[in-house]
Order: sequence, then structure tokens, then C-alpha cells
Amino acid sequence: MNKSDIIRAYFNGLEARSYEQVMSLFAQDAMVHSPLYGDVNAQQFYQELFAATESSVITLKNILVSTTNSHVAAAHFLYDWILKDGSPAPFECIDVFEFSDDNKIIDLKIIYDTYFIRGVFEAMAKGQ
Repeated sequence: MNKSDIIRAYFNGLEARSYEQVMSLFAQDAMVHSPLYGDVNAQQFYQELFAATESSVITLKNILVSTTNSHVAAAHFLYDWILKDGSPAPFECIDVFEFSDDNKIIDLKIIYDTYFIRGVFEAMAKGQ
């Protein structure tokens, strides 16, 4: 699979809330850098994310493959996130993926403005 295919597979797994599908795309020691969850190991991040998620719909707008670093690609998308308590928390996002030589994701930087969803997310987390 090329980087665009991996990114599409990642979003398919994310929408399906398939931990196994998503983790199959990551290296064992991969890290995720998230505005809400901080810097965490990918395994921990997706366990926590899927536990906090009722459903999500992803509208992929663009996949951008770096012309200066063959290990980097990014995706621009809309994330219609429904939290476990039913609260909507939609946002527009950029994910920056760094890949290993064998095309496993080794680092993922998630970039979005949390202003509109932070309160909803924190309220849901306190209620768990």
C-alpha cells in the first residue's frame, strides 16, 4: 500500500472503531500527539479514543504527500465525532503522518482547534 492507501485505511478503521484495523497500520512503539489526549503511545490513544466514542463520520478533503520528505504525508478532513454520551463534537482537522521505511505509521500529529469541543469532551470524561 502507498501512503494515500494507508491513510484511507486508517480513516476507514477510525470510522468503524476497529482497534485492530487501526493498530495494524502503526509500528509497535508509535506515538500520537493529540490536542485533547496529549503525547501518548498509539495503543493507549486508540483504546481511550474508542472508549470515548459513540460514532464518527470522516469526510476526507485532501491527502497531501510531502515532496521533500518521503516519510511524511498529511490528511485534511472533517471529523463528525459523537462522544459516548451522545454529545456532538465535530471539528476540522489536519493529521500529519510520519512513516517508517516499511510504511508503518510511527508518529501522528493531530492538529485542530479544541475551543468548541473541549468543554463537551471534559464534561463527558467527568461523567464516565
